[in-house]
Amino acid sequence: MKPKVLVAATCRWFTAARLATALTKAGCTVTAVCPLAHPLAKTRAAQQICIYNGFAPLKTLADAIAATEPDFILPCDDRATQQLYALYRKSRTRGKAGESICALIEHSFGSPECLPTAYTRTAFMEMAAAEGIRVPTTTVIHNPAELEPCVGRMGLPLVLKADGTSGGLGVKVAHGIKEAKRAFRALQAPPPLARVIKRAVIDRDYALLWPLLLRRRSVVNAQALVAGHDATSAIVCWKGAVLASLHFEVLSKADAAGHATVLRLIENTEMAGATEKIARCLNLSGVHGFDFILEAGTGNAYLIEMNPRATQVGHLTLGPGRDLPAALYAALSGDVMQSAPKLTENDTIALFPHEWLRNPQSSFLQSGYHDVPWDEPELVRACISARPKQHRRNSPTSQDILSTSPDRLAWSEKGAQRQ
Repeated sequence: MKPKVLVAATCRWFTAARLATALTKAGCTVTAVCPLAHPLAKTRAAQQICIYNGFAPLKTLADAIAATEPDFILPCDDRATQQLYALYRKSRTRGKAGESICALIEHSFGSPECLPTAYTRTAFMEMAAAEGIRVPTTTVIHNPAELEPCVGRMGLPLVLKADGTSGGLGVKVAHGIKEAKRAFRALQAPPPLARVIKRAVIDRDYALLWPLLLRRRSVVNAQALVAGHDATSAIVCWKGAVLASLHFEVLSKADAAGHATVLRLIENTEMAGATEKIARCLNLSGVHGFDFILEAGTGNAYLIEMNPRATQVGHLTLGPGRDLPAALYAALSGDVMQSAPKLTENDTIALFPHEWLRNPQSSFLQSGYHDVPWDEPELVRACISARPKQHRRNSPTSQDILSTSPDRLAWSEKGAQRQ
């Protein structure tokens, strides 16, 4: 019997679509709960898709669990993780009626009680430091008056981060006290009306409505800036033990505080050791991501964040010990782990469609391995159609990309015929 994985997505990131395809290839049966018009619907991976309703998120998730009867839930964005934890807490109050949902979520995360720590930046940094992991000094800022003594201790520039945010939206770097105070007020304030309307009307994403209506303020943390460059890790773990891992140096990002678009595969014992310590300390199961800064000059790896969810590199199959979908399948099925053929021998990987969306003329699309899902032509077309309008006039179309290799085009056409 194939293990059944419910992929949970509350926004239209491409991560869920790529991971669903990889899990299907690894041997899992995939179902999904995601918003309408999600890229995942353009793949052949999910056998059943339940529509996510942002107005009733916990009911949506509970209904999807009841409808698909999964063996495991895999969240693909932070909101999905946070709402699964809220569903867990609510189910615990229902006694026997909530036991099955609680057991499933515990099976999927290890200990769901670790999630508040992961999303409370200062508490997570303190926990990591107690495990002997190298971290930057981090503290909660309660009001603007606390910023001046904080700068005296940490220096400038100062990084300000809001709890519960992701994708770089809750991060600002301040180069002076006045700038730090402006950044603090912006990060602490409820989301601006224009952003809420745009999300609701254009993206059909209603998650910001309640924080706006309730005037909910965020907890803001100050973190010492570590001069260096970004790195990231992704792991599959089971009951506190890491089964497979990927470690990358970030070569390009969507913007200064945004997600990675080009990565270089590396071996880094400090990053690997940090992820193993966190997995063991929090008794983690499932798929998790970690962000680091590799300090300039020393190469020391500073852990700066944990993402208790699948990240955008989770679908990459890069050989034994570096195949997260195969590791998850083995953990769920009890079978011996069998890694898929290695995608590429090129250590530089341009993530599709992210590097394409950043710059259709990027040299990394030629020098690195361009991670295009050639066997999912409808997904390719959907991804390319999402590129910014300013790129469309002078950049190739989806058909141009599909025709870059006769072999790949034929492969894609066969996939389309199977649909």
